[in-house]
Amino acid sequence: MDPYAILKCRSQEQRSSIASGKGSDPEWNESFVFTVSDRATDLVIKLMDSDSGTADDFVGEATIPLEALYTEGSIPPTAYNVVKDEHYCGAIKVGLSFTPEDVRGRGLPEDVGGWKQSH
Repeated sequence: MDPYAILKCRSQEQRSSIASGKGSDPEWNESFVFTVSDRATDLVIKLMDSDSGTADDFVGEATIPLEALYTEGSIPPTAYNVVKDEHYCGAIKVGLSFTPEDVRGRGLPEDVGGWKQSH
């Protein structure tokens, strides 16, 4: 099995690299950034098996509720159930962090970004 993950938060979708030859115990250690507005309620991770020459196979998916992430600011790596057709088929461990937009820009000098208004 050559698994990869498709991460979806509302209309945004990102894809991991393919863990070639990793079988049913892949490890990605990748970071993904989503811009969240109107407080999306969950992150869906769809696990796929990459097949050359034929369509990729759906392995299962995990749905991660995000409400605790907004209140806590981060969630340490936690195992979430992966299901396919309502049947448990494994788990995926994911760590999450949330940075409100007004916090990201704090503490930076005015001229970061290549432009500063002249007086």
